[in-house]
Amino acid sequence: MEFNLSRIALGLWRAREWNSSTQQLNTLITQSLELGITSFDHADIYGDYECEASFGNVLKENPSLREKMQIVTKCGIKLVSQKFPEHQLHCYDTSKAHIIKSVESSLRNLSTDYIDLLLIHRPDPFMNADETAEAFYTLKKSGKVLHFGVSNFLPNQFDLLQSRLDFALITNQIEVSVLNLEHFDNGNIDFLQEKKIFPMIWSPFAGGRIFWENSEQANRVRNVLNEIAHKYQVGIDTVATAWLLVHPVNFIVVLGSGKIDRIKSALKGLEIKLTREEWFKIWVASKGYDVQ
Repeated sequence: MEFNLSRIALGLWRAREWNSSTQQLNTLITQSLELGITSFDHADIYGDYECEASFGNVLKENPSLREKMQIVTKCGIKLVSQKFPEHQLHCYDTSKAHIIKSVESSLRNLSTDYIDLLLIHRPDPFMNADETAEAFYTLKKSGKVLHFGVSNFLPNQFDLLQSRLDFALITNQIEVSVLNLEHFDNGNIDFLQEKKIFPMIWSPFAGGRIFWENSEQANRVRNVLNEIAHKYQVGIDTVATAWLLVHPVNFIVVLGSGKIDRIKSALKGLEIKLTREEWFKIWVASKGYDVQ
């Protein structure tokens, strides 16, 4: 079954911080869909386990939106929370029981009867790959989850879980930005391109640091972003997005903003094709030294 996410996705991890009413969130979701953003990224733990329900309230009031979107959610982290007094310790849990329980909760909270894509949120050093795979098979057979992937996994961790499945993991959601090149250095980008897997990218603006951080790296990068932004007559967030989107691994950029103007600015990154020299100018500024 072919499955595609929009090149720009909307992340809902800060949805509770936006202090949006159901109607305001409905407007944001509807406007995003009109702009071509059809993928919405969640996790069970976001907003102390409340963000999924906020999104679900929109779907309760406007159920026709569901068929126009892909819902992505994540599980596998347990937070200490008053909502789950049985959670005594912040830890990872990729057991079959926890994954299925998390999905059942997400389905209720999101007011849907299926999840398009389920990700394991973090690598679990205590993961039993056979048991995790068994949970996936159970959820897939029931139709409650259509596709599966991971988040923040390294290539060997990805391969371990993939070895227990007879269907392909769809993505690995990792942190990449003009200030964070970790997954270029650790081989993840090469690995994912080899497997023809499109990575989802969280924190594409380095948690906002590209705008305000006063560090040598951030200042170098911001100077280059401003120079290129001036050439294309756009904002530096557009250039930072374009830097990701032009890469041949086909990044899917997850935005974490509830402001439609910020979303529109990032979307302009789809229209700008940075030259190879412009891409490397940003790379060198981030690294702080020339390529060898």
